[in-house]
Amino acid sequence: MSTAAHATIDPKRELLRHSMATLAYRAAKVLRGAPAEFADFDGAGRTPAQILAHMGDLFDWALAVARGQQVWRDSKPLEWDREVERFFATVAAFDAYLASDSRLHVAAEKLLQAPIADALTHTGQLAMLRRLAGCPMRGENYFAATIEVGRVSLDQAKPAKEF
Repeated sequence: MSTAAHATIDPKRELLRHSMATLAYRAAKVLRGAPAEFADFDGAGRTPAQILAHMGDLFDWALAVARGQQVWRDSKPLEWDREVERFFATVAAFDAYLASDSRLHVAAEKLLQAPIADALTHTGQLAMLRRLAGCPMRGENYFAATIEVGRVSLDQAKPAKEF
């Protein structure tokens, strides 16, 4: 049996990875099918494009602090489709780090309570803004959703139970 077969799985990292897969699933639902003009909808102070750029910044920062660095930047939003791509790329990079054997230089709980929880909140804001902008998406029973650790792209499983 190989050494990898004996590797201990860190349950905190696995929970973080499940949280990231959950975020990706929910964010993909909110972002899929949003019309281009949604990016600039002004319904709550920040536009969806500004919120999504901030979400990408959260995971650039999460990756930096996980690596033991303190780096934050405020990105100017890109064109909507590019910003969506950037967001999922930052989520994937952070998830890949969590999946690696590289040391976390910060407590897993701090990563959950700050960037992940913040991004989940912003995903809800984007869902609300879609309704306000007149381009709502269907509700879903997320308990029934197929959430797959490591699946952190825009391409997600079909909803199991929408309403």
